[in-house]
Amino acid sequence: MAATSVHKLGGSMTQSSILNVKGNRVSIERIRTLMSMLTTTSTSYLLLASLDTARRQLAVNGQALAEKTIILAQCARRQINEIPGLYCYGDEILQARGVFHYDPTKLCIHLGQLGISGYEAEQWLRANDRIEVELSDLTNILCLITLGDSEQEVNLLLHALRRMSAAFITNEVNQCIVPPMVPEATRFEWSPRDAFYADTEIAYFHQSCGRIIAEFIYVYPPGIPILMPGQMISQEIIDYIKLHLEAGLPVKGPEDPSIQKIRVVATTQQEMLSQKSRYVIPD
Repeated sequence: MAATSVHKLGGSMTQSSILNVKGNRVSIERIRTLMSMLTTTSTSYLLLASLDTARRQLAVNGQALAEKTIILAQCARRQINEIPGLYCYGDEILQARGVFHYDPTKLCIHLGQLGISGYEAEQWLRANDRIEVELSDLTNILCLITLGDSEQEVNLLLHALRRMSAAFITNEVNQCIVPPMVPEATRFEWSPRDAFYADTEIAYFHQSCGRIIAEFIYVYPPGIPILMPGQMISQEIIDYIKLHLEAGLPVKGPEDPSIQKIRVVATTQQEMLSQKSRYVIPD
């Protein structure tokens, strides 16, 4: 089974997606039963109609539309790599260890040589050219080329990127921004469920090294957890998250939106844990 967000790239309305099922390893009847328990009875027929329309378009014209989109993206990628201070990876990464393939319609643009963060680039493009990127991080922005784009939209993006490059490239050597290494994941001392529902207390985030977190912390997008309930907090992870906060990136998860304070497993329960075996996630 695979959930597909057709609204992302397939042309349907926002909030619409489909569940693809192939083969006989999963019972369709069982899926229908479970979905009837979990989904609303007040179905949006606007969303369903848009899914059906998008499905038909992909079935009838999908091959040609996809080929056109990939050609546009590859053309944009070549021109981005001619802009001073920018790098958009392509086929060359297929030679790297651990890389099988990449989505050519996703333009991941590295900005380290411009001396600005991805978040600063996102804000600049929004303010100066009314361009909204898919996401940004400390050193990159991500732009999508979709079935609905044409040469006109691609040229608008390229024009904006050239202006941004000219605005930040100077005769002096810019200080390159080096992306920080992702910190090593710490052990799960409790299961995520047990930590989430445990007795908790509030701790200052910068003083939480050695505590067991009871909340999630992640940067969204992409929303991949940096810390999950049950993990021990390390100083390396605290420093990594603080880098994102200082850059203005959207760090989310805790009840406190400023991430000054976080919820951790209560001291009494953490001391009890030290007398028992740790929780181990199976391989």
